Amino acid sequence: MTQTRTRPTLREPHPVRPWAVVAGALAAGVWLLSFGMFGATLSGYVAWTLVAGLFAWAAALALSRYGDRGVAAGVAAATGVAWTAAALSVVAEWIRRGAWPL
Repeated sequence: MTQTRTRPTLREPHPVRPWAVVAGALAAGVWLLSFGMFGATLSGYVAWTLVAGLFAWAAALALSRYGDRGVAAGVAAATGVAWTAAALSVVAEWIRRGAWPL
């Protein structure tokens, strides 16, 4: 009788869960939006968004190393979206004015 060999199933010890990614994105979104609202002008909005994004990015690095990697992925994604929105706001104002807005 021949015994069939089965391949080992390798599982990650700490898998990324979708709900954790969503929770991280929502938390970072609230964080970045609340800091972005401190800026009364475009340059203030961009500055506050960059500072809040740097802190969120540092939290994502710490979470990816010591905490939940799904939450870290959500935080990093939300930070990227917020920085993109700030950059697009600068570009839109630059096009509207015809001069560098910051």
